[in-house]
Amino acid sequence: MTGRHFEAVVIGASAGAVEALSVLLPALPRGYPLAILIVIHLPPDKKSVMAEIMSAKCALPVKEAEDKESIAGGTIYFAPPDYHLLVEADKSLSLSSEEPVLFSRPSIDILFETAADAYGAELIGIILSGANEDGARGLKAVLDAGGAVVVQQPELAYASAMPLAALEACPDAIALSLEQIASYLQKVVHA
Repeated sequence: MTGRHFEAVVIGASAGAVEALSVLLPALPRGYPLAILIVIHLPPDKKSVMAEIMSAKCALPVKEAEDKESIAGGTIYFAPPDYHLLVEADKSLSLSSEEPVLFSRPSIDILFETAADAYGAELIGIILSGANEDGARGLKAVLDAGGAVVVQQPELAYASAMPLAALEACPDAIALSLEQIASYLQKVVHA
């Protein structure tokens, strides 16, 4: 971990996401330098209030991602409902309404795979609580690109299926509690 330089963090979560992110994101201090891109499985037909909920709890700016927006460090971006969130080679965001992946749009795998292509070894991938296997393939893409991979300890997750699938795809991933993940995210920027 020492001496590694990171630029961005991608986080995927589903069932239990609000609770998990309510521990993780408020722990990041004002001035935290990494961009944080998040996909949560959301109902496609409802407006998401995740950005507003987290904005009230976080020291960092929180927003819903917009198409063709440049990614800024120290900002938390949420994928909007019913759109895949992708990272382009120039480190801007794009939204897509292509077919759902594993019944999900936004898909965690698509965010992680495109971010791995753009950031390579400067990316941290994190899989939190969730009830399906979306994110496992994406986390493997982050690992294969040289990035760091972290998974919420399945036994501590509200829904363990997603962390278990991620650990099966990436046996070398670090499994941590939410508090440990928050601490890890702070340590990597001071390493």
